[in-house]
Amino acid sequence: MKHLNKLFGLLLLVGLSSQAQDIDNKWSISFGANAVDGGRVSAVDNVKYQFSQYFDAKMYWNVLPSVSTINVSKYVGDNFSFGVTGSVNKISKFVGDRIYDETTYTSTYPVTNPGDLSYYAVDGVVKYSFMDMIKSKIIDPSLHVGGGYTWIGDASAGTINAGYGLTLWMTKQVGFTITSTYKHSFNDSRIPNSDVPSHLQHFAGLTFKFGATDTDGDGLVDRLDACPKEAGLKEFNGCPDTDGDKIADKDDACPTEAGLAQFQGCPDTDGDGIKDKDDACPDVAGLKALNGCPDADGDGIADKNDKCPDVKGPKENGGCPWPDRDGDGVLDKDDKCPDTKGTAANQGCPEVTEDAIKKLNDYAKTILFETGRASFQKQTFPVLQSITAILKEYPTAKFSIEGHTDNTGKPATNQKLSEERAGAVKNYLVENGIAADRLTSAGFGQTKPIDSNKTKAGKANNRRVEVKLIK
Repeated sequence: MKHLNKLFGLLLLVGLSSQAQDIDNKWSISFGANAVDGGRVSAVDNVKYQFSQYFDAKMYWNVLPSVSTINVSKYVGDNFSFGVTGSVNKISKFVGDRIYDETTYTSTYPVTNPGDLSYYAVDGVVKYSFMDMIKSKIIDPSLHVGGGYTWIGDASAGTINAGYGLTLWMTKQVGFTITSTYKHSFNDSRIPNSDVPSHLQHFAGLTFKFGATDTDGDGLVDRLDACPKEAGLKEFNGCPDTDGDKIADKDDACPTEAGLAQFQGCPDTDGDGIKDKDDACPDVAGLKALNGCPDADGDGIADKNDKCPDVKGPKENGGCPWPDRDGDGVLDKDDKCPDTKGTAANQGCPEVTEDAIKKLNDYAKTILFETGRASFQKQTFPVLQSITAILKEYPTAKFSIEGHTDNTGKPATNQKLSEERAGAVKNYLVENGIAADRLTSAGFGQTKPIDSNKTKAGKANNRRVEVKLIK
């Protein structure tokens, strides 16, 4: 008992230092007396009779005439609250098992004193209030469920609980509360000091609620204060108006600068219809499309970002006109050869001439390979360099490298050799700066001779590489 009183004192201290349990305040405390029914509800085996003596306090109720129950709970929203209840009692009325009289065909449930057994219980409670539903400020009915642990003498057991309650609010802060809870134990027998029977526990006492807080001290409670942490004016629902422009700071996009309502309290210094906060040029009237900045040359680029503010030019070139360094009518941005005159059809590059094709093939005819292989003879490298130089003069042109052989050997071998030799030329050109996507290679073996294969000179002519323009 001594230790339980200390627990009640601690819970009471927590409750009294907390706020009330409602939409404004999250905590409440209730304390008063409790009554335990002695276990009749579990002793009776017929549902009809379990609650038949529900109000028979004289016969079945165990009451400790003092503050014997305390509850501290917290409001969690949507009319729900969660709390912890501690209670103490003394069991001097214990309902035993049914005694059936076969003569009279009646059942009795003996009530005995098991020895003034101590009763302690700690329970968790989830409560739902119907006060908002019935739209009353005085009558507060509720239902609750939960569970806990109960000690009766030397016995103890966990219970599952459910019940109802009613609070009548005498003032905004003080109410009279009654509750009734069915506590179901899973003990099968009913031996004092060994078992905890299922039973009813009733409570009657006071519930205290405490006033809502006014954090900023401006005379409006926090729930009704649109700015609960800043002292403000009632005309603005408790919010301040720092710059005095008749727009509350919480609605004022510029709370420290007096402004206009049309701009959410922000100023427009240059009068261009754009508030200074969003105006990239707040001191010079400009265009909305350019965030308030002027555009002297009308090219759609703000003067502050225009490298040529007095001459129209595209945004991609910083507001300046595109140059054409080689004067071929193709702007440098589109000119693949900006320093060499070309044609628009060839992206500003010069067209490949027939003379250039002739030179390429004159060189190609002199490319020498090792016999039966795709590797170059040493004296061929200057020729390959000359071919590379010509191709670089036409950076957008695409070419096909074609390999051919004479009829010496098997056709399949010659086909493979011609492909490898054409590929070797292509690889050399790529390795020396010609883009791979400009070149293709193919081999035709001995299928396209340009001379007779019956003479040594004719065979030499047939062993060749050709360079063709891809149009």
